[in-house]
Amino acid sequence: MIKTRAIWEVAERPDEDTTREIVEALKIPPALGALVVMRGYDTPEKAREFLRPPLESLHDPLLMKDMDKAVDLVLETVGRGEKILLHGDYDVDGQCATTLLTRTLNAADVGAVPFVPHRVRDGYDFGPAGIAAAQDAGATLVITCDCGITAREAVKDARAAGLNVIVTDHHIVGELPEANAVLNPKRPDCDYPFKDLCGTGVAFKLAEALIPRLGIADNFRFHLLDLVALATVADIVPLRGENRVIVRHGLKLLGNSNWPGVRALVQSAGITGDSVTAGQVGFQIGPRLNAAGRVGEAMDGVRLLMTDDPAEAASRAAQLEAMNAQRQDLDQKALEEAIGIVEEHVDLAEEYGLVLAAENWHAGVIGIVASRIVERYHRPAVLISIEDGVGKGSGRSITGFDLHAALTRCGDLLQRFGGHKMAAGLTVEQGKIEELRERFNSVVREELDETDLIPRRRVDLVVALDQIDEDLENLLGYVEPCGIGNPKPVLAVEQAAVRDLRELKGKHLKMMIEDGSGRIEAIGFNWVDRLTDDELDGTVRLAFHLNRNEFRGRSTLQARVVDLGVA
Repeated sequence: MIKTRAIWEVAERPDEDTTREIVEALKIPPALGALVVMRGYDTPEKAREFLRPPLESLHDPLLMKDMDKAVDLVLETVGRGEKILLHGDYDVDGQCATTLLTRTLNAADVGAVPFVPHRVRDGYDFGPAGIAAAQDAGATLVITCDCGITAREAVKDARAAGLNVIVTDHHIVGELPEANAVLNPKRPDCDYPFKDLCGTGVAFKLAEALIPRLGIADNFRFHLLDLVALATVADIVPLRGENRVIVRHGLKLLGNSNWPGVRALVQSAGITGDSVTAGQVGFQIGPRLNAAGRVGEAMDGVRLLMTDDPAEAASRAAQLEAMNAQRQDLDQKALEEAIGIVEEHVDLAEEYGLVLAAENWHAGVIGIVASRIVERYHRPAVLISIEDGVGKGSGRSITGFDLHAALTRCGDLLQRFGGHKMAAGLTVEQGKIEELRERFNSVVREELDETDLIPRRRVDLVVALDQIDEDLENLLGYVEPCGIGNPKPVLAVEQAAVRDLRELKGKHLKMMIEDGSGRIEAIGFNWVDRLTDDELDGTVRLAFHLNRNEFRGRSTLQARVVDLGVA
């Protein structure tokens, strides 16, 4: 493994006059004012909306291209008493979008049927399985959820079979499918002001437009925000603009959701209290729902989200808990094998882009493992699971490299692909994988140089450990929800010592960090083999997120390692 020391990019202190103006106008602590200005919110108006994003700032759904057509078609279908099939993708975003629109239509007593294909048996996207499901249900309208934008042949086949189709999606747009309506803010001809909604966010805009026309009480849309927040965080879209508004308000509902399935999911993740954070969604709740689509059947996740019976919800949440444990085992096995391939067969000085393939990897977990490979080696990676001569792959990227554009340049080697800049999926013949590896690496080398492969760690504030206290942790909470587009603040200690080092589960490091002024417990997930004992015996530098650790009724501050190395 190449152990490249990360480059710390310590944020410059903001303009003092700008900070003072915001601090005085909003009556907030100076440290918070400085952090807000560092994030680019440099007027009192911008800062106020960032810190207290109002629901009223959500955009009119009718601004989205084809929204009027979609609403009219739904109303015509409802008026004829015909059924509607909601066809989702099998990840958290697709499951939540399918549930959201099904619940919205059910609230108006519309015959709505949810359907999500099986990842292995049916494959990705709207296809023959979705058409058959619509016909079996007696539906005349299919609404895709978080998919469909690249399913041009399937849409054409569905229309030829007498089905109407509305596509709701957020993935990158190429040639539009010939659907009755295509809702996607990334359409070049769409003037919708915010382009970064997830699939459930797009479905929510359709629900917002439908609710008054279907005679549903206006406050029903607020009960959908927890589903949108869950999907928005899990799908790793930027938490700024409209997404920040949705997630900020939706997280408040998650702890005591109107939906029994969501409540059971939160409880099964061991989360207590009314407050749920974006981090808990991303690392605890989302993976449990994703496990259904990865190692089981995604419809199990939809059934959990759709049930109104608390006992059934608890039972289904327990099933997902077992699936998640199975998924974790598969993750670890595939990760160890992928690392072995890199360490034994890859010259990292030459291969800037990684394409790794094996016949025994579960297709449902390779996306997670690809993310871990990118985190470990800091270069774009595609992992491919081979079965019966066909490889199904999942790729992840690094900041500054457009993975979708790179796959487009390899498109003649692929049966199909889709996604966006940071994540994508593909299908490729086994015999073309080696050529794909060479082509992909060539494309990456054209776009990136050696310095791009050195990880950058943004540091918001260098501190002494005696500055770490409850007040600082509470202060940083105002920046939540954090994620892509609004990263969780990173603190750093430049000279410290490691004490009481121990391993957890053979993968994680737990330790005490001391700098002469104070000490804090730190945990490094999947850090067990990143540094040698000799490196940890000397003076180290630590970049970290400040978290609160709840364990057996005791609450303590904890540093979650972002970067750790020799000072």
